[in-house]
Amino acid sequence: MKRLHLHISVKDLNESRAFYTALFGCEPTKVKPDYLQWLLDDPTINFALSVGRTEVGLNHLGLQVGNDEELDVIEKRLVNAEIAGEKQEEAQCCYAASKKYWVQDPQNIIWENYHTSEQIDVFGGDSFTGGVGCCTPSFSADKKWSATQSCC
Repeated sequence: MKRLHLHISVKDLNESRAFYTALFGCEPTKVKPDYLQWLLDDPTINFALSVGRTEVGLNHLGLQVGNDEELDVIEKRLVNAEIAGEKQEEAQCCYAASKKYWVQDPQNIIWENYHTSEQIDVFGGDSFTGGVGCCTPSFSADKKWSATQSCC
């Protein structure tokens, strides 16, 4: 099963929690001091909020898949379409360990395609992002990954 992923950076996590709990009709699935996540079946979405970024609003979109094979299929489709991306084999981000394949659409919206293998106790800090946590994905003009944006 694929699940659409939407990550929004917010100023006030408690205020946003109240709004989205009312909108979705349920409490978040994952609650951390700097991060909230709703795993919804109707609509099928992984909706996340975080604080601590310099800019608020849409952070990135994504597709969460159920296994590594589904992630490989997405990556192969993008590579075959000559869409440059960046593979991340051992991500530690948003309190989860995952494999990821990042791309950027023509409007410069970042897409995080990923399979989560386990939940972890830290927000992030893998070598892909320089050990500083989950960075706002950013691609340079040549569509190469850049982890220079502010981190969450």
